[in-house]
Amino acid sequence: MTGATPGPGPHDPAVRRTRVPNLHRDLMREVTGDHGGTGTIRVHRAFDRAYAPAGVAFVDLVVLPPGTSIGLHRHGDDQETYVILRGAGRMTLDGDTFDVVAGDVVVNRPYGEHGLANSGADDLHLLVFEIAPLGAPAPGPDAA
Repeated sequence: MTGATPGPGPHDPAVRRTRVPNLHRDLMREVTGDHGGTGTIRVHRAFDRAYAPAGVAFVDLVVLPPGTSIGLHRHGDDQETYVILRGAGRMTLDGDTFDVVAGDVVVNRPYGEHGLANSGADDLHLLVFEIAPLGAPAPGPDAA
């Protein structure tokens, strides 16, 4: 592509966007009883390998309002990581329960059992990403 001049695109600083999606206003959806947890949380799946195959299965941004939880559950041979961005909670990991706060990174190992409850007075914000098992084929877009 020698000599080609790129046209304006989303990464061109000269292109002015009049509106970008806002995570809280436009993208979050409500989920009630996530993994058997309590209350209604808000979540946005920022990445899903069904649409872009990679070693990462998904990346979710999650908000747990006070008094809500992600119920105790386990996965198969994948690894799920919780990055606490804001707020405070009680994490259960393979039978141990402990406090988590902003900045904590909790690795939920393959076949491990885990759950998270918001124990604070403010929303608990976290990033959740799951690494697919090595060698696992990416599911198609119709996979549940």
